[in-house]
Amino acid sequence: MAMPLRQNLKVGSYLMKQKVRGVEKYPLVLELEPLFACNLKCAGCGKIQQPHTLLKQRMPVEQAIAAVEECGAPVVSIAGGEPLMHPEIEKIVDGLIERGRIVLLCTNAVLLPKHIDRFTAHRDFSFIVHLDGLQERHDESVCKDGVFDQAVAAIKLAQSRGFRVMTNTTFFSTDTPADVISVLDYINDELGADNMQISPGYAYGKAPDQEHFLGVSQTRALFAEAFAEGRRKKWRLNHSPLFLDFLEGKRDFECTPWGIPSYSLLGWQKPCYLLDDGYAATWQEYLDTTDFEAYGRGNDERCANCMAHCGYEPTAVLATMSSLKESLRAAVAS
Repeated sequence: MAMPLRQNLKVGSYLMKQKVRGVEKYPLVLELEPLFACNLKCAGCGKIQQPHTLLKQRMPVEQAIAAVEECGAPVVSIAGGEPLMHPEIEKIVDGLIERGRIVLLCTNAVLLPKHIDRFTAHRDFSFIVHLDGLQERHDESVCKDGVFDQAVAAIKLAQSRGFRVMTNTTFFSTDTPADVISVLDYINDELGADNMQISPGYAYGKAPDQEHFLGVSQTRALFAEAFAEGRRKKWRLNHSPLFLDFLEGKRDFECTPWGIPSYSLLGWQKPCYLLDDGYAATWQEYLDTTDFEAYGRGNDERCANCMAHCGYEPTAVLATMSSLKESLRAAVAS
């Protein structure tokens, strides 16, 4: 199964408007980071490597909403850091929902039971809980014992309160096809998450663990075997069919870095969430001053092994919209 129907319809309508207007570069999802601070020190993330003065800062509500309005993205993924540490995170969420955005709040869920009463269940709002494997594997990834059990308990609590709950799972070179199958089966069948997102680990420059990120050939082999025998069709994966084809090597795409841009306390990150080649003060400045042709496999060695969702899902979505066959395939999968 692919993306939720409501999300598909909203994004599809948005894409048609951009085409009619002749807009060439536009975002599908804004990765909004209203803080860098986090309550965990995960091996595959380097956000807390920022200076202590920056880790203490929190983005004002007005600034966060203005960035979304400025770029016009129909979907906003609020990340960090840990968003639940922001003292006004519910105001950011409510303000974006009021403006017709689909809002996804990414969290490790440790703080969710404490803060869940700050939020109201809504069809356009979902918690996305990070689950990088089953108990032992997830706790190893976040470098702290007991976090898996806390995350599972928080998911069940949120579901009992009527919230949509999704998950996000990153896979590394230490994972096997059996690991992929077991964790997705568990999330899909036992936890009953509304949707799941997956991504191959990319060598994020500041991440403490630089040894276990996946290369392109490893990624394709991992997902080709995990997806075999039609398994991927039963999982409620929040991805377009073409992106899943891409992961298992059936299709190849070029990166579309402006499709899922990142806006943080430092501004608009160039060229994407995973690389850090400076920041722009405005969305238009980001578009005008970023040499997008300089990035991607074959252009920048840092991109050689990247198959991340933030760069390639937008390309897959655009390819879907330009093909009647793929559009029908995506509609059937929803």
